Amino acid sequence: MTAAQLRIGVIGYGYWGPNLVRNFAAGPRTRVVAIAESVPARRQAAAVAVPHIRCVADAAAVIADPEVDAVVIATPLFTHHGLARAALEAGKHVLVEKPLAPSVAEAEELAGLAARAGRVLMIDHTFVYTGAVRKIASLIAGGELGRVLYLDSVRINLGLFQPDYNVIWDLAPHDLTIIDFVLGKTVGATARWISAIGVSHYGRHENLAYLTVGFDGDLLAHIHVNWVAPVKTRRMIIAGSKKMLVWDDTSPVEPVKIYESSVDVKAIDKESAYALNVQYRSGDITSPKLDGREALSVMAQAFAAECLDGKASDSGAAVGVRIVRLLAAAQRSLEQQGARVAL
Repeated sequence: MTAAQLRIGVIGYGYWGPNLVRNFAAGPRTRVVAIAESVPARRQAAAVAVPHIRCVADAAAVIADPEVDAVVIATPLFTHHGLARAALEAGKHVLVEKPLAPSVAEAEELAGLAARAGRVLMIDHTFVYTGAVRKIASLIAGGELGRVLYLDSVRINLGLFQPDYNVIWDLAPHDLTIIDFVLGKTVGATARWISAIGVSHYGRHENLAYLTVGFDGDLLAHIHVNWVAPVKTRRMIIAGSKKMLVWDDTSPVEPVKIYESSVDVKAIDKESAYALNVQYRSGDITSPKLDGREALSVMAQAFAAECLDGKASDSGAAVGVRIVRLLAAAQRSLEQQGARVAL
């Protein structure tokens, strides 16, 4: 490894792999030197798109390649543990597509292996590198919204159905990671329990689910994920005691809006539901300026900075393990018809 550039080997050139190759190839401190893809048609697509990058069928060849400093894994969830473990044992830094692993035990094993080997293990939780999430976190940290009351997120679309896991493991990692970043890292909110209900209309994996995460006090986060919706919706509402925020990730213009709206309730008689002095405040709507850089590019260079400079990223192994714990707990709740599972 040189001091200036990280040499990348990408495993998987399906849905997400081409985006990773493009961003790592364009980065000032990263260079893609090899791609592994087992499907012939995808190898051919890589040969057309990036003919200057060597593409092979065998992932093991990329992992063993002495020209590769870091392995980027963009393959199905059930393959993450085996590939990441092999790469770490070969002395490579590793970036894994979300989520880190299909079980807590496997995620913890990978994190421990990376720590013992002195290698970087990072997860591609791309949303924490978006300008919107960064701005939201800074607004909450600065007290702009006041005390956070609740977070409500909707992430729905038509497809893509996954053959080996349900909609929670597919879509909810995005929202859980955002919540972990804007509430956990920013204001120190600690998730105490999670519950989940869902249904499978097609096949054996749930295509629709609702998750609720409970924190200390009366703070709740609610997530709706769905593979069977007529429109693609990516919307999050965060309500505070001073102001409220709406983030519409599908909006090309002013995706984050801050509403000067709040409720002031003074109880006169707690025994009577009518003995309340309720005041509503509604003021201006503002839209903050956001960092317009592509989040995947920011993530790729954060990975390079951690590997080359030792600068910790915002989606390291500890974050990856926390998200898998949340997903596994949500899965247990789902199997118990929505029972609260302690975290």
